[in-house]
Amino acid sequence: MERALQIVSIIVSVVLIILVLLQAKGAGLGDLLGGGESGGITRTRRGLEKTLFQITVVLGFVFLMVSILSFALNN
Repeated sequence: MERALQIVSIIVSVVLIILVLLQAKGAGLGDLLGGGESGGITRTRRGLEKTLFQITVVLGFVFLMVSILSFALNN
C-alpha cells in the first residue's frame, strides 16, 4: 500500500508541475505582483485556461489527500 501511494504521489506531483508550467505561460514576476502591462486589471479565465486551472486545483487537492493518507499509514 505504501509503495502504491508513493507512485501515485510522484505521478500527481509531476502532472501538477506540468500544469502549473502551462499556466505560467506569458506571466512574468511583474504580472505576479500586480504590475506589468495589464496595469492591475484582472481578466477572467476562459476556455482551456479555465479548464487547466480547475484541473490544477483538483490535482492539488488529490496530492494533499494522498500525502495525508501516506503520513497516516506511516505513523
